[in-house]
Amino acid sequence: MTDLRSGISIVIPVYNSEKSLFALISRLKPALDCLGRNYELILVNDGSKDRSWDIMHALASDHSWIRAINLMRNYGQHNALLCGMRAARFDITITMDDDLQNPPEEIPLLLDALDKGFDVVYGTPSVRQHGLWRNLAAQITKLSFRAALGSEIAYQSSAFRAFRTALRNAFADYRGSFVSIDVLLTWGTSDFTSVTVRFEPRHAGVSNYTFAKLAMHALTMITGFSTLPLRLASFVGFGFMFFGIGVLCYVIGRYLLQGSSVPGFPFLASVIAIFSGVQLFCLGIIGEYLARMHFRMMEHPTYAIRSEIVPPSEPVQTNALSKQ
Repeated sequence: MTDLRSGISIVIPVYNSEKSLFALISRLKPALDCLGRNYELILVNDGSKDRSWDIMHALASDHSWIRAINLMRNYGQHNALLCGMRAARFDITITMDDDLQNPPEEIPLLLDALDKGFDVVYGTPSVRQHGLWRNLAAQITKLSFRAALGSEIAYQSSAFRAFRTALRNAFADYRGSFVSIDVLLTWGTSDFTSVTVRFEPRHAGVSNYTFAKLAMHALTMITGFSTLPLRLASFVGFGFMFFGIGVLCYVIGRYLLQGSSVPGFPFLASVIAIFSGVQLFCLGIIGEYLARMHFRMMEHPTYAIRSEIVPPSEPVQTNALSKQ
């Protein structure tokens, strides 16, 4: 993995994108040609149910700079990204979505920031054209990433990112089934930045990320790569412990001063309900961590490759004058 050539590897996970792949390639190639660098495109089919793999197969067969990987089933966007990142052959990797919401023409902005010495550069959209629930879920995900990363750059994170491929060495042995590329990148560097890029409407189809999926990804991120929930449970436990001590002091004080205890079943029931709820909340957090440990001990694969289309001689596009 350390023997990398100078150039750019574009990694794009593909899921049910048969209507946008040809448009994606038609815009991506001119944008890469203008850079005057070596480049390759790695398309990873994440268990698409449409004709995406057939189109990817044809594209890889017709273009020497395109490599297509077909996963055994749908593993998730970040798992597919990890697969493509491990297949990258050049020293800079760029990830982007397959729906053309990340304009390929904005790639030079990411590379310029990377050339200034940063290790990871995010392309932050100037305007996000999503619905209310999608934006809310995205903010929850960013807050989770903020908890794992511990940096304000989390709020500028996006799927449109450029980074030094050598960072993958920091998580080369990672085998967990729960993957967050953004968190894994923090294992290799803390040198992040972001640039503002143009955001375009989806070329075709609808987003595969629903509120529920984004919320689950946020939960996976914060419990799989951070101890913040456990600390929160500890603080809540301590807080209610002191609350219980306060209630006990109140009961004893009332008895000593007035000679009677606190009357009424509602008061007692309320206190019991509060403490029971806190216990269940803390047990739920611990259960999430135990579930993560359980699945990691089972050693579920991060992904499995069904087939791969690589040009026989693996020629590399070298500059703007090269041919396909």
